[in-house]
Amino acid sequence: MVQERVLNELKNLNIKHLLLQVGDSDLIDFPLNGSILNDVYIEYYKFKDSLDSDIDKADLIVSHAGAGSILQCLEAKKRLLVVVNETLMNNHQLEIAEEMEKQGYLFYCTCSTLQTTLKKFQQHQFRAYERGNPTLFGRYVNQIMLDN
Repeated sequence: MVQERVLNELKNLNIKHLLLQVGDSDLIDFPLNGSILNDVYIEYYKFKDSLDSDIDKADLIVSHAGAGSILQCLEAKKRLLVVVNETLMNNHQLEIAEEMEKQGYLFYCTCSTLQTTLKKFQQHQFRAYERGNPTLFGRYVNQIMLDN
């Protein structure tokens, strides 16, 4: 995310502030927090109890491709780019990301295609994600149980 080529694409998307959750990343030892690189202000933290306020403030979210993270961002009506972990066996992240992109909700990439995928966000409108109704599923299960 902090490579010059990626920052240039963020700048082209009029992103002026990059907020990163880095976990236990080696980036913690790199003196970027509070820096401005390529006209993008960079801030980061290891972990937070909740990402809700960060998601609410975001214009664009770049996330891992976990199902929970995807749904949380789409339910918040945010533009989303998910980065698939290519090292996973039986890669469910890739399957979810491919299907969600095919349906028009997000774009996905790998670390090596991050920069070029960011270019796709210029003037792109995603399909609005509508949250499912969990009571419908409950009714369906109840009906199945009653029929047996």
